[in-house]
Amino acid sequence: MKRILIGLVALVVASVTIADDGEPPSQLADLLGAEADAGFARALESREFVFPADHGPHPAFRNEWWYVTGNLDDEDGRRFGFELTIFRFALAPSVAESTSRWRTEHVYIAHLAIAHVEDERFYVAQRYSRGALGLAGAQAVPFNVWIDDWSIAEQPDSGAWLLSASASDFGIDVELQALQPPILNGLDGLSKKSADPGNASYYYSITRLGTRGTIRIGEREYTVSGLSWLDREWSTSALAADQVGWDWFALQLSDGSDLMFYGLRKNDGTKDAASAGTFVSENGNISHLDTGDVEITVLDTWQSPGGGTYPSKWRLVVPRFGLDMTVKPVMPNQELFTTVRYWEGAVDVEGAREGAAITGRGYVELAGYAQ
Repeated sequence: MKRILIGLVALVVASVTIADDGEPPSQLADLLGAEADAGFARALESREFVFPADHGPHPAFRNEWWYVTGNLDDEDGRRFGFELTIFRFALAPSVAESTSRWRTEHVYIAHLAIAHVEDERFYVAQRYSRGALGLAGAQAVPFNVWIDDWSIAEQPDSGAWLLSASASDFGIDVELQALQPPILNGLDGLSKKSADPGNASYYYSITRLGTRGTIRIGEREYTVSGLSWLDREWSTSALAADQVGWDWFALQLSDGSDLMFYGLRKNDGTKDAASAGTFVSENGNISHLDTGDVEITVLDTWQSPGGGTYPSKWRLVVPRFGLDMTVKPVMPNQELFTTVRYWEGAVDVEGAREGAAITGRGYVELAGYAQ
């Protein structure tokens, strides 16, 4: 879902695409046009997923991301939300032979955000680097993806992942332990984003990761624990020209079930027929959701100080599973002003399933509402 990656790469394209002979860098439009895609692999049909190999990079595709969000509490009940996303973006299917160790095919970009709910403060940092000289990269065994000292890395002794990232005024160091196996989204992991062939990604999630460690705000550290969510996608094609953005929900419910749904929006504001999701029951049963399975009603909005209006409260109804829920941000301002703007924030859930009360926590991403 991260077409925001296209805007992010604009910052670093110039520095990483200058040829050894001094030719000027390629234009972003050249990098993203149809001709530029010819040498990349495309998500056209279902494939077999193999772990741990698929936790690692897929360089034949143009872009991918490792995306972790979580809701954590400290020992005194203070609430924190966090996001760490690391993107890989290929500038070309391959690069010409070069004697320069700086020459690279890949740009890595990362976002770190922490919501300190009690103080109603939202902290954001961004990093980007070329995939050369060990500055940034990804590997499958042992799993590790990194930019400088920001990383998500497997711990060989336990198999847990250590997520570590720090900016000048905030940071996070937590251990992630999968509580269930990877969930394949879409049709056996093939997630179609439009009716056009190839406008699709390979997409899996780990919807519950037991999480513990520390969050730093300024000079103060908080010992925290809770649940996180991993989303993984890789693809080559962007969304269709008539799609402007999406509303993505990742909800962990109190009965042990999980719901992921992305509502793709067309330029006229209507929901695209390719919108889809996944429901994971408390018993681990996986059900694919089509666009008609989830009814979303916006109940409130939030006006960004930077301009633009975002939805800020929703009613989600999934009749197939008896779900009727209200989803509300833990605080309204969780907007990231990175190279591109988008809203990504922690939310609370209240409602019912088959008439029984249900609560939950999760994350929502809103893209395409502000420029």
